[in-house]
Amino acid sequence: MSFGILNNIPALNAENALNSTQMSLNSTLEQLSTGMRINSGSDDPAGLAIANGLSANIAALNQSIQNANDGVGALQVADGALSQVTTLLNTAVSIATEASTGTVSSAQRGSLDAEYQQILDEINRIGTTTTYNGTSVFTASTTSVFMTDASGTAANSTIGTSVGILSATTLGLAGTALTGTDGTGAQAALALIDTAIQTVANDRGSIGANVNSLQDASAVMSTQVQNLTAAENNIMAADIPAAITNLSQQSVLQQTGFAALAQANSQEQSILKLLQ
Repeated sequence: MSFGILNNIPALNAENALNSTQMSLNSTLEQLSTGMRINSGSDDPAGLAIANGLSANIAALNQSIQNANDGVGALQVADGALSQVTTLLNTAVSIATEASTGTVSSAQRGSLDAEYQQILDEINRIGTTTTYNGTSVFTASTTSVFMTDASGTAANSTIGTSVGILSATTLGLAGTALTGTDGTGAQAALALIDTAIQTVANDRGSIGANVNSLQDASAVMSTQVQNLTAAENNIMAADIPAAITNLSQQSVLQQTGFAALAQANSQEQSILKLLQ
């Protein structure tokens, strides 16, 4: 067996092994401190790319769910307003029915008509002042609720909702009055009020169908978020029991590595004995 002092190969081998152990130990400690298996691109480049894509999908779906909920909110405001309109029209039915009978005097019929006109004014007011997020609810334009999972244009979708304009004119009641000496005007108005009640009922049914569509879409997207979050977690999350086991192993290797390096360095000291 030959001895030399030019290079200490056993010490170099021990140092390389110790460096490798230290890097593995540092990575394990980082996983335990963050709870994530992938903390940098070098840990798993392909896994990180997939996880980032899933994260973008989740973010887009969560916002799409919020878009759908905002759409539901606007429709529910409209439905609540129409519910109040139905109550007003039911009151108008009672007033018009009373004004239609011949036992009511012209003066009394005039008072009933004044109350009826106030109802029409209130319907117009509801139609113009009901808003959601600062925007008028009752408009002729269609509101498009946009939804996507950010996986491409083919995955984009919209649900269009239209409430329409609300006024005495659109309900066919503009210009109607309960005046007249024989109740004929009130009877004609009564027929139109009945039609207006049906119109409002149909509008509320359409709104309800749109609400159901948005809520169904929201439920589907919520399931997507749940599944994508689970997939992202499987890629990114650290296996804590495995990491703890690895920590114990690397800690032991670190200690034995230090001991091996010290032993390799001490071997050169034995050469000095040959000079004594």
